[in-house]
Amino acid sequence: MSDHQRVRVHPAGDVEARPTALPPVPPVVPLNGHGSSSSSTEKATEKIKLLQTNNLSAPLQLPVVGRTINPVIQANPPKKRSSCTCCRCMWWTMGILLLVLIIIGATAGILYLIFHPKIPNYSVDSLKISDLTLNLDMTLYAKFHVKITANNPNKKIGIYYEKGGRLSVWYTNTRLCQGMLPKFYQGHQNKTLLNVDLTGQTQYGSTLMNALQQQQQTGRIPLVLKVNAPVAIKLGKLKLRKVTILGECLLVVDSLSANNLISIKANNCRFRMKL
Repeated sequence: MSDHQRVRVHPAGDVEARPTALPPVPPVVPLNGHGSSSSSTEKATEKIKLLQTNNLSAPLQLPVVGRTINPVIQANPPKKRSSCTCCRCMWWTMGILLLVLIIIGATAGILYLIFHPKIPNYSVDSLKISDLTLNLDMTLYAKFHVKITANNPNKKIGIYYEKGGRLSVWYTNTRLCQGMLPKFYQGHQNKTLLNVDLTGQTQYGSTLMNALQQQQQTGRIPLVLKVNAPVAIKLGKLKLRKVTILGECLLVVDSLSANNLISIKANNCRFRMKL
């Protein structure tokens, strides 16, 4: 074989050992338009030269100058379980309250059908003035004696009149006198006659006395008898909580002469119960 036909064969290891030329590296342009630091560019260039010298075939990643990547923080999704629990608790609470109201209403309805409760009523039988005097300090002293009948119309309900009940007599929004009601028990369908003494002392007595004298000339003097009686209701053998009976009797009398029996020309009473 001639010399010009000879082919020189290099071993495979020589081909792999030959360094591979890397493509030229473009200059790093700073992202900031106003000049970033030259030290970052020089460090990147030195790193590229070191890779070319050591024949590293790994891909080259250039650092990005002037760019900051902030990590994205995802908020935790809202917990639906807690809201559902709150809704269930609210519905359970409303259901329990509704059930309690239904039970109370049904109980009250049953008691009403069994006992047929009625409000006690009162009537003024007589009114007597023991004293009506204008004092030296211009206060008006009054002493009345009232006979009043308390009526319990209920067939199955008893009434305990508790301590603290009172009667009072008023004239044109001015209280003339007041007295205490006795403490007692009133049975079913019972009428009780009460004798109550009322006393009081009022300021501006001169003005009030003149008004009463002028009204007496007409023969019709309007007075108001107010009742405030704390009572406890007895249903069978069960004694319930205290309630208050409030009432007003609009009276018209002919005179306010002392020590004389006064004629009551009109007597209109109305009452209500306060829980």
